[in-house]
Amino acid sequence: MQNEIEQSIADAILAIEFLRSSESLAFIEQASSELAACFQRGGKVLIAGNGGSLCDAMHFAEELTGQFRHRRKALPAIAFADPGHMSCVANDMGFDEVFARNVEAFGNERDLFIALTTSGNSSNLIKAVATAKAMGLKTICFLGKTGGKLKGMSDLEWIVPGFAFSDRIQEAHMTAIHIIIEMVEKQLFSPALECSLTN
Repeated sequence: MQNEIEQSIADAILAIEFLRSSESLAFIEQASSELAACFQRGGKVLIAGNGGSLCDAMHFAEELTGQFRHRRKALPAIAFADPGHMSCVANDMGFDEVFARNVEAFGNERDLFIALTTSGNSSNLIKAVATAKAMGLKTICFLGKTGGKLKGMSDLEWIVPGFAFSDRIQEAHMTAIHIIIEMVEKQLFSPALECSLTN
């Protein structure tokens, strides 16, 4: 078993090392700027994913509405995770519509929609990105493997290739998300940041 554990650790390190690539660095920088610009124009960030990526979407949103490394103003972000909404729409319209309806309900042209998917083939996220673009929202996709059907659909995308399973891709996604949030805080709050040693 130890060999298998060491191989899994090596794969996890490989996934994180991908963040050093030129495309990853460019994505993190541009995504950080897009989020900061969204908040500066009075917009909010809307985030969606399925399964583990939904959990990552919730994590992403709470780091913005709460705080990350420093105490600062809350930033408006919504993870599409309401079970009442999801079961209603899935029952009445089909699961493909659950996120698109959220975008229609909450989105406006000042906002930014983020899709998290390791395959890029989730039909509910494909419809949500299409709805967001039609409504004038900026769109960002965190993808994996080959990028799937979502490849090329959003304004900005990042593909984590080379892994057969979702876990390693999601680990890279979450690390990038943390760095993006850190950079957003630096862009928006650096002059006024007060580090609280009590938190």
